[in-house]
Amino acid sequence: MIEAVVFDLDGVLVDSEPVWEQVRREVVASRGGHWADDAQQRIMGMSTGAVLVIERMAARYTEHLPLMPGAVEAVRRMAARWPLGLASSSPPSLIAVVLDAAGLRECFVTALSTEEVSRGKPAPDIYLAVCDRLDRRPQRCAAVEDSTNGLRSAAAAGLHVVAIPHPRYPPDPAALAAADLVLDSLDELTQDRVAALDG
Repeated sequence: MIEAVVFDLDGVLVDSEPVWEQVRREVVASRGGHWADDAQQRIMGMSTGAVLVIERMAARYTEHLPLMPGAVEAVRRMAARWPLGLASSSPPSLIAVVLDAAGLRECFVTALSTEEVSRGKPAPDIYLAVCDRLDRRPQRCAAVEDSTNGLRSAAAAGLHVVAIPHPRYPPDPAALAAADLVLDSLDELTQDRVAALDG
């Protein structure tokens, strides 16, 4: 049976991909560079190490946190039944900003950044580390993801994968096909659906 639920952050709980793209475009342009049209799609779910980008993201989140519809409710709904983990490619400082601003910090037993493991998504490291901190086997956990790299990471770690694709940044069809359950929104993420993943 499912014993824990692990959420991704960007694109699942926070509609951050458009903000990431805008901030990255601004930073690249300010340095005279060119942002390729498909750049955001290719790097979604991967870590970002640019300090200037991270600082600008934190400032944007402080002004306005773009939560996905139903994010707070979905987290609280899952937390009422299971211990929760967070497996994010965002740096720890941004994870803290989001969880505090959304009032969700107390819902998560653990929150990890790919900066805290050897390899980022699509490698399984982040999900394996979060499951270890939750003291649960990956096969007994469900992951909630949206991006190609995130879906591949969770699947490679052995979790049951719930995909909630972002409409503007759909994942690769092959990565999506590996999901155990595909939903249209967080409102559809119910305890019964998650519990049935191990059925």
